[in-house]
Amino acid sequence: MQKREFSPWAWQDGRSYVQAVEVKNVEGTLYCSGQAAVHADGTSSTAGMKEQLQLAISNLEQVITGAGYECKNIVRLNVYTTAIGQLWPEFSILQDWVAQHGIKQATTLFEVKSLFETLAVELEATVVK
Repeated sequence: MQKREFSPWAWQDGRSYVQAVEVKNVEGTLYCSGQAAVHADGTSSTAGMKEQLQLAISNLEQVITGAGYECKNIVRLNVYTTAIGQLWPEFSILQDWVAQHGIKQATTLFEVKSLFETLAVELEATVVK
């Protein structure tokens, strides 16, 4: 697989994403459903934004690695939240995770009216190998 990131500006670097990702010679593509703060028993978290973000990241990583892919090969990461104002102070958690894995992904952040049950943040990824 060959991967090339493209950003005509530098401002997005501080926000932990790139403007575009080109991928060639892909062996496989994994389209992950949105991963949120849902516990292993299927119950939705009622915790605050920080804890929900941490659990959503953990769940996403478990899906990716369990499918035989690597987090470093995430090429798109969409973030859905019911409250950007509550997510933004905790966003460094996601940025640190992105940096830890050396991920260079296209990202879109959405504020939505609601998510399932008590959920406040959901992460949707596309991963290649």
